Amino acid sequence: MISVSAIAQEKSVVEFQRDMNEKFNDPERTPLSKKDLAEFKNLDFFEIDSAFKVKAQFLRTPAEAPFRMQTTTNRKPVYVKYGELYFSIKEKDFKLDVYQNQELISDPEYFNYLFLPFTDLTNGETTYSGGRYLDLRIPEGDSIFINFNKAYNPYCAYNGDYSCPIVPAENNLEIAITAGVKNFK
Repeated sequence: MISVSAIAQEKSVVEFQRDMNEKFNDPERTPLSKKDLAEFKNLDFFEIDSAFKVKAQFLRTPAEAPFRMQTTTNRKPVYVKYGELYFSIKEKDFKLDVYQNQELISDPEYFNYLFLPFTDLTNGETTYSGGRYLDLRIPEGDSIFINFNKAYNPYCAYNGDYSCPIVPAENNLEIAITAGVKNFK
């Protein structure tokens, strides 16, 4: 039997996928080139898997210094390591660092936005070689949910005209995250 909360969580992933496909099909918002947009139908996603929605312990790291994050171009946005996330998937323990863009904290819509870039064992195979991203919000307590079913590719996976943050080496997961969006073909 599937619980109501499991259905609600799955629906939110379905809505996420629908919203991404709508965005990619919209000529005003798509990162796709005109040629790719003309041929585009839908993004390819892994099957939704509840094993990749995890509750993580959130450890705030308040004494971190701002740094310029490497990107795929010369642009170097300023970020701060905001915290560390500790979690388990399939009985293995992991840690990821989560970041806050210093330009966005003055934007009322994104003041509590956190950026979670990661790589895993699917990169270069079924997912984009440069890794994927997740968007989070600052939690109120010491835990946060990470839903890898909402993992998405950086825009540079679709179009070389974009400048995308490069996933820091410490955010490499030694597991295949078979959730979220797949490689663009």
